[in-house]
Amino acid sequence: MAKKTETLLDKLVSLCKRRGYIYPSSEIYGGLASIYDYGPLGAELKKNIKNFWWKWMVQLHEEIVGLDSSILMAPRIWEASGHVESFTDPLVDCKKCKQRFREDLLEDSDTCPNCGGELTDPRQFNLMFKTFMGPLEDSAHVVYLRPETAQGIYVNYINVLNSSRLKIPFGIAQIGKAFRNEITTENFIFRTREFEQMEMQFFVKPGTDSDWFETWKQNRIDYYKKLGVRGDKVRFHQHGENELAHYAKEAFDIEYEFPFGWKELEGIHNRTDFDLKRHQEYSGRDLSYFDDVSRERYIPYIVETSAGVDRTLLTVLVDAYEEQELEKDTRTVLHLSPPIAPIKAGIFPLVKKEGMPDVAKKIYNDLRPYYNVFYDEGGAVGRRYRRQDEVGTPFCITVDTETLEKETVTIRDRDSMQQERVKIDQLRKFLFDKVETV
Repeated sequence: MAKKTETLLDKLVSLCKRRGYIYPSSEIYGGLASIYDYGPLGAELKKNIKNFWWKWMVQLHEEIVGLDSSILMAPRIWEASGHVESFTDPLVDCKKCKQRFREDLLEDSDTCPNCGGELTDPRQFNLMFKTFMGPLEDSAHVVYLRPETAQGIYVNYINVLNSSRLKIPFGIAQIGKAFRNEITTENFIFRTREFEQMEMQFFVKPGTDSDWFETWKQNRIDYYKKLGVRGDKVRFHQHGENELAHYAKEAFDIEYEFPFGWKELEGIHNRTDFDLKRHQEYSGRDLSYFDDVSRERYIPYIVETSAGVDRTLLTVLVDAYEEQELEKDTRTVLHLSPPIAPIKAGIFPLVKKEGMPDVAKKIYNDLRPYYNVFYDEGGAVGRRYRRQDEVGTPFCITVDTETLEKETVTIRDRDSMQQERVKIDQLRKFLFDKVETV
């Protein structure tokens, strides 16, 4: 039998498990479909991506504030949002092999793509995870794990407005877990049942929404460039009439060219006043805004930007991965942007003698309160470089003979492999200038 060709995604999945980025969840029990755990480097990368997004969206915008709403919310919220009624996918079963598929993702809706068997007629399947609150498991105690974080923002909009004394236009940003009981999960962490979202809802005066929509479209493209994602791998996709969600006046996806094709990375939507009007109707609470400049009262329009943490993490890993054929071996490197790289610098003594480990350890301990750095004295220094290249560490700091004489170290750049001498007392400033770039 011919050996299966290893794809880029296969190589990345292998690297992620081997080097501590991502593990299959519950693996010792056989795993749980489409659920993943983040290892030491994955947890660090995930945290860095969230911090980068938060700084870009909240810290650098005086008109945007943060929120952390609960995963469990009143079931009536999901009735108002339309999720109970219409948050469904068309489900079909194969009569032969019993596998299930989303009908809208099949090229042939009559034939099973797995075994060629006949498929059942489609039926609508609600994607929300359902559970019960309290001691009784009946319809009166049903609650849902939230399928998106946006509704938590909408139902808190008045609270945020009153407590922060903001005026329109303003935004509310949130990072949080969401859950969707997907029929078909695929492509590693691209589509999973448990995931994390980074969303910002921007509240504007009706009539100004189109201009703000264009502003946020440009902002989000600029964000991915700053994140280090290659520009030629990113594009806009406008939703046609048949693609538009029921709440959207206009919608664009930012798509990335993954190994499995162009797929959505982030959604930008003009949601009009749909959500606030629905929650006003279902709750009986006045959610209008009084503009003390124009002396008008109105329901704000909302421009939404919605990205997935896990999908962004997959994007930066795919975008950063490279195999370089060198004279004697193959160099695997992750060209992760320094602000999000899990380890900012590897710190090495050239040899384990002449006091070099002592100096290197001191540098490591001095930098560790400020940056995630890694100490390594095992093996030839070239192998240590390779290990750090593979996990995406942008800089390697080496203590050598000249260090003992002049108090300088060698800093090797991961991408260019060029080296420069830097004074030990300038290392913190060097890393700050390279890492704090948002």
